[in-house]
Amino acid sequence: MARDFAGKTVVVTGAAGGLGRALALRFAAAGARIVALDRDAAVLAGLTFLDGVEALCIACDVSSEADCRRAVAEARRAFGGVDLLINNAGITHRSAFARTEPAVIRRVMEVNYFGALHCTHAVLEDLLARRGMVIAVSSVAGFAPLIARTGYAASKHALHGFFDSLRTEIEPLGVKVLLVCPSFIQTGIEQHALSGDGTPARHAQSVVGSRSTPEAMAEKIFRAAQAERRLLLPDRVSRLSWWVSRLMPRFYERQMVKMLGKEMRG
Repeated sequence: MARDFAGKTVVVTGAAGGLGRALALRFAAAGARIVALDRDAAVLAGLTFLDGVEALCIACDVSSEADCRRAVAEARRAFGGVDLLINNAGITHRSAFARTEPAVIRRVMEVNYFGALHCTHAVLEDLLARRGMVIAVSSVAGFAPLIARTGYAASKHALHGFFDSLRTEIEPLGVKVLLVCPSFIQTGIEQHALSGDGTPARHAQSVVGSRSTPEAMAEKIFRAAQAERRLLLPDRVSRLSWWVSRLMPRFYERQMVKMLGKEMRG
């Protein structure tokens, strides 16, 4: 039987735009109550896409453990508890490691990895009590190498190690864990990528295959959550990357560098 999200409380991080916005709307359409988290309070204050939906918008920097605990406490006071956490907030950099300051990689790790850790730890008591679910939006970079994004790949690899291990602890207690590994999506993450010195990256971005729309990706994630899947490879590039990187890792590496290697010159 498919998991029903009607009347459930769903927390979405990075909810102000892109995939986070699409996920909030998709789960709201299924009857869920939405807790939208985003760092930018001004953007949250101007949100209208959740008009008519039972929702709560909270400014929250996921890299701050205190912020995450405060946001979850507000959600709990408003709706009684959390049934589903979607760790979607993320940032990236586009720069060769030799020209990347360690502070840039640390910032990427703080948002992508520690942000997910903070939020998951804050809601875990609720998820255990309600036999809930946690979703981590990872990437092809979570299981395969990615040139000129060493920090981003490290953060996503860390997500896999964390959530695959966490699953062994909490799935026997009724809590499901889903890892989502898309390739390229039409969101602002690459447009807001950091360069090696922490300023916005201005050089051209390389893309493999076509970009998925946030709405199409949100639909696939919603259906995977309904089916309580453990791993979602939602597009052709992600599925090919999964198998080729395992069966022919050196061939995968050569092809990836050939297609994306120009990022090294940025």
